[in-house]
Amino acid sequence: MEENKNPNQIDIELSEEIAEGIYSNLAIITHSQSEFVLDFIKMMPGVPKAKVKSRIVLTPQHAKRLVKALADNVNRFEAAHGKIKDLEAGALPLNFGGPTAQA
Repeated sequence: MEENKNPNQIDIELSEEIAEGIYSNLAIITHSQSEFVLDFIKMMPGVPKAKVKSRIVLTPQHAKRLVKALADNVNRFEAAHGKIKDLEAGALPLNFGGPTAQA
């Protein structure tokens, strides 16, 4: 007996390396007429230089879908766990609120 598959279903493969994920605590978004570029960065306390850990390039249509999907997920998260505290607009967590390192 053959399995009934949804023709709109996509088979997605996730390698072990990608499944680990990449930690990011800063994202910088730029765009041109034809694409959006999302740079995910990891900043460390006391280190003045940050490194881009991952870059994702999207079409404008995919960027808009991502915004909708992310907003939906944030709304569901907040419904289950309470409101997410936001940082002040434009504030970068350069020292993460902890003590300054001294040698």
